Amino acid sequence: MQLIARGILSENPIFKLALSMCPAVGISTTVINGLMLGVAVLFVQVFSSVTISLFKNRIHPRIRIPTYTLTIATWVTVIDLALAAYLPDAYAKMGIFVKLIVAFAIITMRLEMFACKESPNDSFWDGLGMGLGFLVGMVVIGFVRELLGSGAILGYDVLGFKPLLFFILPCAGFFVVGLMMAFFNWIELAYKQAKGKKQ
Repeated sequence: MQLIARGILSENPIFKLALSMCPAVGISTTVINGLMLGVAVLFVQVFSSVTISLFKNRIHPRIRIPTYTLTIATWVTVIDLALAAYLPDAYAKMGIFVKLIVAFAIITMRLEMFACKESPNDSFWDGLGMGLGFLVGMVVIGFVRELLGSGAILGYDVLGFKPLLFFILPCAGFFVVGLMMAFFNWIELAYKQAKGKKQ
């Protein structure tokens, strides 16, 4: 639970570590887009972490980064083909971003910092936590941008008008991410202050 909570809150890939910002800015214009890419990253993160942890003693230190890349690319191919086969409409909207998961810094970082040193069980939970953190970040950003940009949630019109079309544009992604980073930092600060008063 600590590993999962750390990935979602204290080390959230988007809002706390500011990693893999390209999809957060480029594709998170709706909840569905954020959810789909978040699930894809979650899948790749978990399976890559477990794979590297299982074979960590057989990986030569000089080739560890190419090995990480090959492992990530293998699992990206699996999810890429699965999405193309079973969810073609969603895949058509975000196909290029699924392929770009190979280059996401958050996955490579966790393989280097955690999976290559810890057990497969711990690596699974760490991967799950970081993947869920990315998923939560993408869904939250998608929710804010879809609501404020098109007045809808999950494609259903809830406001009856489009408040600010600016939020659908890619540049608005930076604005929303910045606001969410500030919000996460405020929550963390308030929690620490409340904890300090109790002690």
